[in-house]
Amino acid sequence: MSWDSYIQDQLLATNHIKHAVICGHDGNIWAKSNDISVDPADLKTFITNFNQSGQENFKTSGAKMGGQKYMYLSSNEKVARFKKGTSGIHTIKTTQAFIICWYIEPTMPEQAASITEKLGDYLIQVGY
Repeated sequence: MSWDSYIQDQLLATNHIKHAVICGHDGNIWAKSNDISVDPADLKTFITNFNQSGQENFKTSGAKMGGQKYMYLSSNEKVARFKKGTSGIHTIKTTQAFIICWYIEPTMPEQAASITEKLGDYLIQVGY
């Protein structure tokens, strides 16, 4: 399966994920949905902040993705959650990649989390 098909078939096809990006730990984009523009500098800043001990920069500055700034909600060593109004971003770090998914109302954060983490856990199982 290609990276684009993971975006289309596993994320966007659920109708709960509005946009998605899969990128390497270096910030290079492997695949993304067609209708989202992501600044490579924002991805690299996100990855740096994610890998920072305690993820303190998220707590004070949130995350900027797709031209929007999102408020930090919570995170751990594998997952980070952000919100802006009734929309948000759910991310998961796999062995070699980050999956970043945007959702909008009426999708609930839990639905986006489940979809994002299901794909992330699968990629971890197969070594990605």
